[in-house]
Amino acid sequence: MPEPATPAPNGAARDRTNDFALRIATVNGTGSASANALLMQAIFRMGIPVSGKNVFPSNIQGLPTWYEIRVNHRGHVARTPHFDLVVAMNNATYGRDITELDAGAYVLYDSSWSIPDDLQRADLHFLGVPLARLCAEVWDNGRQRLLMKNIACLGALAALFAIPLDVIDTLLTEQYGAKKKALLDANFQAVRLGHDYATSHFACPLPLQLQAMPASDDRILIDGNTAAALGCVYAGATVGAWYPITPATSVMDAFRGFCERYRRDAVTGRANVMVLQAEDELAAAGMVIGAGWAGARAFTPTSGPGISLMSEFIGLAYYAEVPGVFFDIQRTGPSTGMPTRTQQGDLLLTAYASHGDTRHIVLYPADPGECFTMAVQAFDLAERFQTPVFMLSDLDIGMNDWICRRLRWDDAYRPDRGVVLSAEQLDGMQQFFRYLDDDGDEIAARTLPGRHPRGAFFTRGSGHTKHGTYTEDADDYVEVMDRLARKIDSAAAAVPAPVVRLAHQTHAADAAPLGTARTGIVSLGSPDAAIREAVDVLASLGVAVDCLRIRGFPFAPSVEAFLLAHDVVCVVEQNRDAQLRSLLLLETTAAKDRLHSIRDYGGVPLSADVVVKGVLEVAVPEHISVLQVSL
Repeated sequence: MPEPATPAPNGAARDRTNDFALRIATVNGTGSASANALLMQAIFRMGIPVSGKNVFPSNIQGLPTWYEIRVNHRGHVARTPHFDLVVAMNNATYGRDITELDAGAYVLYDSSWSIPDDLQRADLHFLGVPLARLCAEVWDNGRQRLLMKNIACLGALAALFAIPLDVIDTLLTEQYGAKKKALLDANFQAVRLGHDYATSHFACPLPLQLQAMPASDDRILIDGNTAAALGCVYAGATVGAWYPITPATSVMDAFRGFCERYRRDAVTGRANVMVLQAEDELAAAGMVIGAGWAGARAFTPTSGPGISLMSEFIGLAYYAEVPGVFFDIQRTGPSTGMPTRTQQGDLLLTAYASHGDTRHIVLYPADPGECFTMAVQAFDLAERFQTPVFMLSDLDIGMNDWICRRLRWDDAYRPDRGVVLSAEQLDGMQQFFRYLDDDGDEIAARTLPGRHPRGAFFTRGSGHTKHGTYTEDADDYVEVMDRLARKIDSAAAAVPAPVVRLAHQTHAADAAPLGTARTGIVSLGSPDAAIREAVDVLASLGVAVDCLRIRGFPFAPSVEAFLLAHDVVCVVEQNRDAQLRSLLLLETTAAKDRLHSIRDYGGVPLSADVVVKGVLEVAVPEHISVLQVSL
């Protein structure tokens, strides 16, 4: 007799079509990643807004791992701490996985083994599927049983959520194809084992069901590191140097893969790029700077620990005015920290990296789509301003799959190489001085080695005059340093402009217009998805909020204008020490008491709950006990 999908005692079952979240709890190294990815892709293929967050340990095998999927027909796909169903496949985390659920939620578990009595809850639905036993009856090989158990679980979820099997079959066929027919057939069989058991034992689908939508039209599913690598290809990067580090290594893996296909000489078939694994991060930075000095577009992907080690060469490139692009995929710190958790802890590090007086151009993408476009912009800015440029992503953007608009390219694009003197121009000059600004734009013309004898110069990391000669004279040194400061200041007009969303444009449909908002939110990077959702929730509660998302440093004048236009500014960021707030105070005239921090730095992607609670505490503290928020 099928178990009905009805509310458990004290639970509340309602129609949650295309509006729920689930968490899959497994053991790292058991092959669950493929099944999780298939589930995510199947939902995407149905046209439903979806996001997947992989919460995994930094060791290779044995510790708990979670994969969190959220579907939301309104497009709110930031991480949520509220799960409507948990797939409990790791008995070591049964306690946490079950006790954290709200009443009325579902627990899908492998009933080949029972749930301990002390974890049974009368207000939850327990859906037992004997996955291990079903697979043991079909496959003899222990490893294959383990892998197929995850696929059988996918089949059960397909029945419970009403995912058409042909969607999953298509994905499996695309993944394995005719060359791996035996493996493809095994996956087909495993899917149907789970699906058939669920349909014969439970009333399917659950209230947590999926229905096809057109929301994924012209959308792709991609992670930020892959998108950034593709941006490097389109930007014309020819040198990539790196030392492996989580979560940045996949940038170079993807770049190398794209180059194998798209960066080969049409006649000889030889690669026309250079990809180098260095002995450490400092060496990688040196390779990038050397290649940039020689005229190549060069980059390195790393994370916070790598930037720390690269700081000496970053200072050299800033002072000697050599272009190079540095991708910082942020993770938790300090020191080794938690390498597989996300954070925004490198904001101050990248803005002022290296010793002495340095200040850098930094770009802040909020999703993989911007990782693609900003990668291209980073190379243009590096060569235009002859300086290191950072693109500051994070693990959430870099390693998780996001739905983005299809990446588009303009064939009319031509790289901005900045002012590079040609042989003809050098022929017409009496003498070339490397650090002399002839036209007053704070950028000195450069030459490339080997082009013309008159363009030769000595690249100095030591004190030098505007003519490129050595100096320890105070006035000469200050003259060069002041020009460098003005040059970086002028980049504020060239970095991507902030994105401003005013309250009257973001109110929920049923909320009355409240006029000009006195409260503003300032952020950068991946928290934007949670902030967008939070703004809708706040609007439904009658709290109007304007938003500004910073996309580049140095800050555009509109950033300071936004701060001064609001009585209360909530600065949302994912680090302990309020680094964005500190950067705003250092770089603008905003009063310290005007800026209030909303911080979340435990290593998981930001949820809207944190933002809503933080804004209410600051903006309407007298009403927070009344404004009960339910996302």
